[in-house]
Amino acid sequence: MARNLLKNPSGEEELEFWELTENGGSQWKVEEMPGDCGFDFCSDGVTKYFATSFELCLKRQVVDLLAEGYTEEQLDAEPAVTVEDWYCGRTDCGCTYQMSVCLLDDNQEVLQEFKPEPVTLDPDCDDCSWKQVIHTFSDYGPGMRFISFEHGGQDSKFWDGWFGVRVTGSSVTLEV
Repeated sequence: MARNLLKNPSGEEELEFWELTENGGSQWKVEEMPGDCGFDFCSDGVTKYFATSFELCLKRQVVDLLAEGYTEEQLDAEPAVTVEDWYCGRTDCGCTYQMSVCLLDDNQEVLQEFKPEPVTLDPDCDDCSWKQVIHTFSDYGPGMRFISFEHGGQDSKFWDGWFGVRVTGSSVTLEV
């Protein structure tokens, strides 16, 4: 099984290894599953999640693939890159979720990007339980040296505290 290149994907080490690119409202917070008005996660071993607030909260990791032990030859062979993320809302407050993952060259210029439309969850009409986003990159050409993974969101009612989208279980893997 390919190893996850993201460090601290589920908040076990609080916010360690994450660059907080947007830290609005009451800021990012790590909470225990299932949390207030929340849902248990569908996989054993994931016991925490990152919670967002009433203004935009985004966090990012940039993975240096050469530093992770991959060779230029392996990377130039265009290995499949699979990204995965899990998000959910609260049962008492709507929220939005967004993510962006970029394959980058040695100058950190974008070779290929996955940026789905932001998702809005409304507890009055949506199932706010944990949902998975998964995408596999292919045919992106030689030169990939870094991968940027960014995700987050906010609540839709501007309530003080941590009523926004929750994220956990993020991963980036290469098939070499």
